[in-house]
Amino acid sequence: MPQESTSPFNEHPAVQALRARTAAPPPSRLTASTVRALALEAGADDAAVVSLDHPDLAEERPYILRALPQARSLVAIVVRTHPHNIQSPQRSVANLEFHQVGADVDQTAQRLAVALAEKGYRSINPAMAFPMDMEGFPERTWVVSHKRVAVAAQLGRMGIHRSVIHPRFGSFVLLGTVVTAAQIDGEPVPLTFDPCVGCKLCVAACPVGAIEPDGSFRFSACYDHNYRDFMTGFGDFVEDIAESRDRHDLRDRVPQPEMVSMWQSLSNKPNYKAAYCIAVCPAGEDVLGPFVEQRATHLNDVVKPLTGREETVFVVAGSDAETHVKKRFPHKRVRVVRSSLRPTSAKGFFGSLSLIFQRGAALGWKATYHFDLTGPEAVQATVRINDGALEVEAGLVGEPDLRVHASGAVWLDIATQKRNPVVAVLTGRLKVRGRRALLARFAACFPR
Repeated sequence: MPQESTSPFNEHPAVQALRARTAAPPPSRLTASTVRALALEAGADDAAVVSLDHPDLAEERPYILRALPQARSLVAIVVRTHPHNIQSPQRSVANLEFHQVGADVDQTAQRLAVALAEKGYRSINPAMAFPMDMEGFPERTWVVSHKRVAVAAQLGRMGIHRSVIHPRFGSFVLLGTVVTAAQIDGEPVPLTFDPCVGCKLCVAACPVGAIEPDGSFRFSACYDHNYRDFMTGFGDFVEDIAESRDRHDLRDRVPQPEMVSMWQSLSNKPNYKAAYCIAVCPAGEDVLGPFVEQRATHLNDVVKPLTGREETVFVVAGSDAETHVKKRFPHKRVRVVRSSLRPTSAKGFFGSLSLIFQRGAALGWKATYHFDLTGPEAVQATVRINDGALEVEAGLVGEPDLRVHASGAVWLDIATQKRNPVVAVLTGRLKVRGRRALLARFAACFPR
């Protein structure tokens, strides 16, 4: 066996060589214009710097500092996509573009992070999309919200389709962020107008009605369909396998095109089912011309091939999305699936309510609910439903129409359909005081 070295640490050749070097001068202060030039040289099509202390990034700050405790500044980068690929009704073409440019964003951010490190500042580049920190799922799994950083850096405005619209490139961009310990001088140049032109084509094109005309957004509708081949869609697929009696039953549960689509996403990269809201968006100086000059051509060449496409649309039973697709797109095939947004904690249950709330089931009535959950996951919360509007507040506030009392574990089992609420009531594990019919109405607003 090799003998352990007896040389003191200070006599190690690498340590002696390091100490023999001339001390490096302290890093010089950087300016926003200098860093932007570095980003463009690294491959970005646009970039801007924003301080981590920006008030619009307060929610981001603790997560960013967890990844880089020395963080002081953020560099938002933009890489444009090719619009014609994104607009293709053949989704394999669009998805290839997303994946290729997504890789470009990560490479660009990595090159910029290295360039800043070479100037003496610790810097990291969180992924554009994946990998994420999945131990936090289904709550927050990302290090930094690239959209929020880009808007704070004045690189665009958030559209009603919940994607950033760049003033020049429009919705045809992917975003990245470099987090750095450098204190960078200079403020973002204000964007003085909203690039969105108010056409509402994203509303018209969405197959599940996730974008409502008044600007409301049905998060679960978008997530359950467009992200079907991502993350929990795979979990649902595995559950179908586990519950199937044999291969013939599985084939009935999961059609062959859906099964091979899942295989392709697992073996290559996960594919979006739609993203039509981005495809039809005419905003942005570089892409607005055809819509302004030949609107009918834009509708016929871009919008109609997507809205008229025969395809499978994934929805949760009883959801607003199910109602929308059957009414607006009767030629599309409806596939009922389980919700991809299942809570894993009692606290997470209340955090998820706004994401899965169905306005349709909540129209025409109102009620206040008090939840008093005990045990290791004790939570007290007030939920108000008022004619299609939802409000969730910590604590027991006001006079409720229905009081719900249970342990956090029991309520989580009920919320995830592992436990029957009627049996829970009969056995005393779930106590309900008030108008009991409101419990069923509550469940209808949050189908899973």
